Amino acid sequence: MSDSLAHWREHVYTPALKAPSDVRRTPSGLTIEPLYEPESLPESLGRPGEHPFTRGPYPTMYRGRAWTMRQYSGFSTAEETNERFRFLLGRGQTGLSVAFDLPTQMGHDPDAPLAAGEVGKVGVSVACLADVETLFTEIPLSEVSVSMTINATAPILLAFLIATAKAQGTDPRALRGTLQNDLLKEYIARGTYRFGPAPSMRLVTDVIEYCREELPRFNPISISGYHMREAGCTAVQELAFTLSNGLEYVRAATERGLDVDDFAGQLSFFFNAHNDFFEEVAKFRAARRLWATLLEERFGAKSTAAKRLRFHTQTAGSTLTSQQPDVNVVRVTMQALSAVLGGTQSLHTNSRDEALGLPTSEAALLALRTQQVIAEESGVTATIDPLGGSPFVEALTDELEAEARALIEEIDALGGAAAAVEKGFQSRAIHEAAYDHQKAVEKGERRIVGVNCYQVDDEVAPPLLRVDDQLSVQRTEQLAAWRAARDASATSAALEALARHASDPSHNLMPLLVEAAEAGATVGEICGRLESVFGTYRPTSIF
Repeated sequence: MSDSLAHWREHVYTPALKAPSDVRRTPSGLTIEPLYEPESLPESLGRPGEHPFTRGPYPTMYRGRAWTMRQYSGFSTAEETNERFRFLLGRGQTGLSVAFDLPTQMGHDPDAPLAAGEVGKVGVSVACLADVETLFTEIPLSEVSVSMTINATAPILLAFLIATAKAQGTDPRALRGTLQNDLLKEYIARGTYRFGPAPSMRLVTDVIEYCREELPRFNPISISGYHMREAGCTAVQELAFTLSNGLEYVRAATERGLDVDDFAGQLSFFFNAHNDFFEEVAKFRAARRLWATLLEERFGAKSTAAKRLRFHTQTAGSTLTSQQPDVNVVRVTMQALSAVLGGTQSLHTNSRDEALGLPTSEAALLALRTQQVIAEESGVTATIDPLGGSPFVEALTDELEAEARALIEEIDALGGAAAAVEKGFQSRAIHEAAYDHQKAVEKGERRIVGVNCYQVDDEVAPPLLRVDDQLSVQRTEQLAAWRAARDASATSAALEALARHASDPSHNLMPLLVEAAEAGATVGEICGRLESVFGTYRPTSIF
C-alpha cells in the first residue's frame, strides 16, 4: 500500500466527528451558535433535519461532518485512473467518482467499430471485470464511497463493482456509493442511451429493487439535473425536470410493488452549481422542500428518510471558458460555495483547464484544494444554514419552488415525465432556454469575463492532458487476451440465461448480470444480448 493512501486511511477518511455542542469561534474570538433562528419561523422554513428539510437534510449538517469531497476522475486505462484516484485520496479527497469513456457508456467494447477514436478519451475504458479490479487496486471498497457516472450500462458496471468487492473479500452489503443510472435525462439532454425508455425504466427499477434488498448502503440512482443544466436549461427548469423525473422513478418502483418508505431513502440527486450565487442557494433549498412535499402528497411517504432529499453537486462545466482559464478557479469557488451554503452532501469542483481538455493532475489538485479551503478556512461550516431566514434567500426559495411546481404540473398534464420525454417537451424547453442565453451573450446583455468583456490578446494556454491515440490498439489486445483466458462455455451460458430472462419483465436482471460479470462477459457482449431482446432505440425529431 502506498504511503499516501495509508495516510488517507489513517487521517483523512474517518475524522473524529465534532459534536454539535462544540464551541465554535470566529478568528476574532466571537462565539458562533450552532443554529440561528429568525424571530418569526415560517412553517415552510422548519428546522434542519426535519420536514420539509428547507434548512438541510440532517440536524447538525457540517458541524457534524463535512460534505464528501468527490472529484470526478477517469481517463485512458484503468491503471492510469487508479493512479489518479490514489493521488487524490492521498491528498485529502474523501470519495471517488468514476468517469467512463463513451464506448463504455454506450455499451461498446474497445474493439468495436463504433468505439473507434473514442477509447479512453473522456473517461476510463472499461470492458470486463479485470478492468474494474484494476481500477480499484489498493483501494478498499469496504471503506471508500464510490460514485459511478454511468447510465445505459449502469446495471452492468454495478455488477462488475459487486464482483470486484467479492474478489477483494468485501461483503457487497458494505458497499457505499452511488450509481447515476438516470436514463430519463439521457433522452432529454445527454444522449448516451442504448435501449428505449420502457426497457430502460425496467432496468432502473431492477437496480432500485436489488439495492433495497442486497446493497442497503448504496444509492441505486442519482436523479440528475446537472446534464440538463449543462445543455442550457434554467434553474427553474433544472429543478422541475429533475424532480419530475424522480417522481417517475418512484412511480415505477411503487408499481413494481415496493413501498416508498422502504426504498426512497436510497434515492439521491445530482444538481449543477451555476453562476448566480443566490439563485443556486435558493434552488437547493427549494429542491428539498418540494421533494418532501411531493412524496407526501403523491405517494403517502411518512418516514423521514424517504422524504429527505440528499444530493451531490458539481460546479458548472458549461460556464468555464477557454479564454483566461485561470479565471475559472474564481467561478468554481463561487459555485462550490453556493452548493455548500445550499446544503450539499457531496461535491465535485471542476478544474480550471476543463474547457480545454481533461484535467491534469495539477489542475485536479487545485480543484480539490478549493473545496478544502472552503471547508477549513472560510468559516461557513461553523453554523447550520448560515443564510436561513435571509429575506432575499427565502423569497427566492419560495419563488423557485412555486415556478418549479407549476412546470411539474405541466409535465403531469402530458402524462408524466416519461410521456413528456417521448413528446420532446423537456428537450424543446431546454433548447429554447439555451438559445435565449446564447443570444444574450452575443448581444452583450449577459457578460462573461474574457469572452465578451475584458478580453486579452496575449493568452498562453496551460499544459494539457493528452490521451494516446494508440490506446485503442492496446485495449483491443488486452481484451483479446481476456477472452482467450476465460471459460468460454461459462460465459456463453451466463449470456444465454441473461437473454432468456430479459424477455420476462417480472424477472430482476441484476443477479444474472453479476453472474455474467463473474463468468467473464464483457460490457459489449452483455449489451448486445440485451439489445437482441429490447431492440435499438431511435428517437424521433423533437422539432
